[in-house]
Amino acid sequence: MTLTTAPPLPTTPPPMLRPTTGPIRTHQPTIRVTGELGPRYDEILTPEALAFVTSLHDRFGGRRHDRLAERMRHRFEIGNGRDPHFRHDTAHIRDDPQWRVAGAGPGLEDRRVEITGPTDPKMTINALNSGAKVWLADQEDATSPTWRNVIEGQLSLFDAIRGQLSYTSPEGKSYRVTAEQTPTIVMRPRGWHLPEAHIEFTDRTGRTLSASGSLVDYGLYVFHNAQALIDAGRGPYFYLAKLESAEEARLWDDVFTFTERALGIPHGTIRATVLIETLPAAFEMEEILFELRDHCAGLNAGRWDYIFSIIKNYRGRGARFVLPDRSDVTMTVPFMRAYTELLVQTCHKRGAFAIGGMSAFIPNRRDPEVTTRAFEKVAADKKREAADGFDGTWVAHPDLIPIARAEFDAVLGDRPNQVDRRRDDVTVTAAQLIDVHIGLPVTAAGVHANVSVAIRYLEAWLRGVGAVAIDNLMEDAATAEISRSQIWQWIHQDRSLSDGTPITADYVEGLIGEVLGEVARSDGDRFDDAAELFREVALQPEFPAFLTVPAYTRYLA
Repeated sequence: MTLTTAPPLPTTPPPMLRPTTGPIRTHQPTIRVTGELGPRYDEILTPEALAFVTSLHDRFGGRRHDRLAERMRHRFEIGNGRDPHFRHDTAHIRDDPQWRVAGAGPGLEDRRVEITGPTDPKMTINALNSGAKVWLADQEDATSPTWRNVIEGQLSLFDAIRGQLSYTSPEGKSYRVTAEQTPTIVMRPRGWHLPEAHIEFTDRTGRTLSASGSLVDYGLYVFHNAQALIDAGRGPYFYLAKLESAEEARLWDDVFTFTERALGIPHGTIRATVLIETLPAAFEMEEILFELRDHCAGLNAGRWDYIFSIIKNYRGRGARFVLPDRSDVTMTVPFMRAYTELLVQTCHKRGAFAIGGMSAFIPNRRDPEVTTRAFEKVAADKKREAADGFDGTWVAHPDLIPIARAEFDAVLGDRPNQVDRRRDDVTVTAAQLIDVHIGLPVTAAGVHANVSVAIRYLEAWLRGVGAVAIDNLMEDAATAEISRSQIWQWIHQDRSLSDGTPITADYVEGLIGEVLGEVARSDGDRFDDAAELFREVALQPEFPAFLTVPAYTRYLA
């Protein structure tokens, strides 16, 4: 079944990017839903909502493609020896001491503990009952973007915001929101690079392409829920993933301004927190804040994607850029310390919140020893963040909320944040941000762990599960990216194990066979597909910028 709509909102054609000759055919921009319509999908995919999403694509789709092309160019330059640097053309922004960002909106004044997770009904209810200050409602790395997850995640949020969400499991267990005070919702749409293949956009030239996952996720959510959130004393708030430049931030800011005008809400009502999770963005933190200043609440240290971005950008630059086992790339290694301290300093200089990242350790209620170790690891991680000046942090499991809260309470006391702590003692150079030397070997256990985690995660992702507990760690798309990109780099940089064994494609192929022999198989599992996908993104000469793009195109589109 398909739905087609054209926007009733007034639009203007995007500017021409290059001279053309001959007649130009002008078409009315349209959106067509090609995905199967399940129960209540029509409540989300209304003609009015689709018209709004059409307008977003009409106005901003071309600029999105330009930004993605610029990403490729920048990545090519880094790969060919041009290191990132603090921009000369924006030095006046960094040197101007006067400007500040909008800061916290209603309900975001205290963010000391934020819980992250996907938006299916059960996880939504668990998050809202968790006692966290903020819930990151994740349509990105913690969600496998099946068509069902995309739209039913929107339905979960729609119902939750209106206080009408409930869920009964296949076993008959009932779930409902019982907390008197629920977390403020901050929704994370997919990054600019991801398409939504079940919605097609035809532009003014008559060209039809898959819609933008970002604009679909954002557009449907803000259209349906902005006013309801405002009426509840909060607002439409977003986490922005995978940004690489100030220009990408400016694009989002223009999307927000257009939205506010189109929906008739005051300018600055929308608030965004940007994940600094790419290497290029680490060099443009102040510029990103500046471009989003009317809508910006803060920055987040997206540690796992940041490590992946380091590997991706420097994967071909020689042995000195090769990282050891993933477990040895901790938040205390020098380049990660430089990145996080610069983030706190930058945020507080501009009146923005600095939000810490997610420790991967999670408790196991059936194993007290694992739980004790997880609590100790998480407590140490959050103690360091609070001492460094972060205003809040992420956790991935409700049982970790008291652990994280205790560490931030010890530093904050009754204060809602520590934005007034400037960290003028911090000085970070460009060289420090790219000094990734750790001095530890790659081990056989580290290689095996990467192969095992990646295949087991991808198998779950192909079944529609985007956040997976594996070996007592919470894995999502970002950690899977680290696992497969390290394998690719170790092979192509001719690395050897600590015992001298070369890491080759044949060696890894043997590990794939081992992993497939170790996992519990069942009818309908996706391990064979996961192994084939892993071979494509880790063993082939070409390195896909994101594993989720070929995975989505081949298996979910």
